[in-house]
Amino acid sequence: MNDDQPQGNPWIKSLLIWGGIFLALLLVVSMFNTRTDPAGTVIPYSDFRASVVQDNVREVQVGPDRITGTLKNDQQFATVPVPGDAELTKLLQEHGVRYAGKAQEEPNLLLYILAQSLPFLLILGVAFFALRQVQKGGGSGAMGFGKSKAKLLTERSGKVTFDDVAGIDEAREELQEIVEFLRDPSRFSKLGGQIPKGALLVGSPGTGKTLLARAIAGEAGVPFFTISGSDFVEMFVGVGASRVRDMFDQAKKNAPCIVFIDEIDAVGRHRGHGLGNSNDEREQTLNQLLVEMDGFEANEGIIIIAATNRPDVLDPALLRPGRFDRQVVVPIPDIDGREKILSVHMKKVPLAPDVLPRVIARGTPGFSGADLANLVNEAALLAARRNKRLVAMQEFEDAKDKVMMGAERRSMVMTDDEKKMTAYHEAGHAIVSINEAASDPIHKATIIPRGRALGMVMRLPERDSYSYHRDKMHANLSVSMGGRVAEELIFGYDKVSSGASSDIQYATSLARNMVTKWGMSDKLGPLQYEEAQEGYLGMGGSHRTMMSDETNKLIDSEIRMLVDGAHARATQILKSNEDKLHMLAQALLEYETLSGDEIRVLMENGRLDRPEPPIGTLRPVTSQGATVPRAGRRFSGSGDPHPAGA
Repeated sequence: MNDDQPQGNPWIKSLLIWGGIFLALLLVVSMFNTRTDPAGTVIPYSDFRASVVQDNVREVQVGPDRITGTLKNDQQFATVPVPGDAELTKLLQEHGVRYAGKAQEEPNLLLYILAQSLPFLLILGVAFFALRQVQKGGGSGAMGFGKSKAKLLTERSGKVTFDDVAGIDEAREELQEIVEFLRDPSRFSKLGGQIPKGALLVGSPGTGKTLLARAIAGEAGVPFFTISGSDFVEMFVGVGASRVRDMFDQAKKNAPCIVFIDEIDAVGRHRGHGLGNSNDEREQTLNQLLVEMDGFEANEGIIIIAATNRPDVLDPALLRPGRFDRQVVVPIPDIDGREKILSVHMKKVPLAPDVLPRVIARGTPGFSGADLANLVNEAALLAARRNKRLVAMQEFEDAKDKVMMGAERRSMVMTDDEKKMTAYHEAGHAIVSINEAASDPIHKATIIPRGRALGMVMRLPERDSYSYHRDKMHANLSVSMGGRVAEELIFGYDKVSSGASSDIQYATSLARNMVTKWGMSDKLGPLQYEEAQEGYLGMGGSHRTMMSDETNKLIDSEIRMLVDGAHARATQILKSNEDKLHMLAQALLEYETLSGDEIRVLMENGRLDRPEPPIGTLRPVTSQGATVPRAGRRFSGSGDPHPAGA
């Protein structure tokens, strides 16, 4: 894409403007300074006459309005004569002062004309500057209110193509037809077909809608205008409509081209739902946009691509055929899409051989393309801070934990009792998860505080799940109760902590959805008792439908039954595996973080083989002060770690 219009250097323009202002100031100063007489010191007329009487004056030049001369000590002076002093020449003769007349100076005609015309020149300069600003395109001028703010994107560097877009294959294929039309319009027109005039990209923030639009422009090789929906809206009625007209005028001059409107919901909201009347600025702008897209005058070769994450608030007239013919959903990528997106971003990063994009993709469910790009960037920054030449899997794991849960709070001071309770709490979650067949595999367990959590057990699904079965929901309920049950078994009823608050909140919410939304209560049957409701202007929320008191009591009892059942199931599992609970808790106290494979080996063999740390790394210390080798550590079920062979 090339911009044929030459662009001036704004720095040089500014320099010329300020240079002209400086020269004008110098000219004004010189004009006011032309009357300054460099003849000498100005003295009062009475002092001049006294000097003549005292024979201190050698010679003078008498002018009509100024007298200059030289004293006998060679000092020059000047004075202004008093009108009507006819005795001056007689006084000069009596004291032997040489005197001569001085002709009146003629004014500089050029300076006189310039001084008289300077105000008019300034007025003409200001008017010329204002007119130039009005004529500027892009609405950047001081008075360019009605000009479009659309920017022509030039891909001289960093050109984006479909190779840079991954994880949204269906959306890319949907838009491939637009690229083929821009490349060869006759292929479609000879059969009577018409390309869609507009495509609306709908998706959550960060899914790649803007990147996809840039890829279309990069593949087609046509001019690409980009503008935000908020750039149309102004406080003056009619300005937005003028900008729409100017934007389409620019597009017609560069057709075929693409016009990308980001966040179109800022200007395309449903008419009649606002607080203003039907003639307010936003609705006038929307009306003009509707006319330009599919009005009396056809816009051949102009394709409008818009992006929004709020399609429900758009005016129906925007979505009808002939305007935005296609609505392309850009979804959150699945596990295969996340792996492809990671591969695209990892091309810019030197990777260590142990990096597995598939494992990272499994551990990032719900991540958008922007989230994954941020993850790769955080991993690269971590590797740079650690003075590494390659980005290893450890950096990606640490970056993922940081993005999802916050940075490690290693400066947080925890007592030994708090660490021990946290270790048993997380071990309880892990043991229940291992013994629940429907639970997802454990990826990591840690007791390092992150964000508001003192520890966590991360489980990774083998694949993305789009629906959940009843057995998995019951398994998740049991796992959420595992930490609370472990505290009850090990520390007693009176020592249970508040660390299970988020677990209780999750279990209660899951049980309520099972009863009121998903029909998984035998007593209440497959009926919906609660429904989500969109609040005013999209504010989300939920409310309970009108039900009798007996039904509400039954719902509460069913929720209580599900949570109590999960608590009983977790208690049964942990009592049957109390020795493994002790082993895992002691391993967490020593190593702080264990991977899923290490937990599996520990549960099977009762020992954990971990490589010796590099020289200079801190290692655990026994009560006698001796360091204990990390390799071959064996853990007993009594809660005390022992070296291998003990």
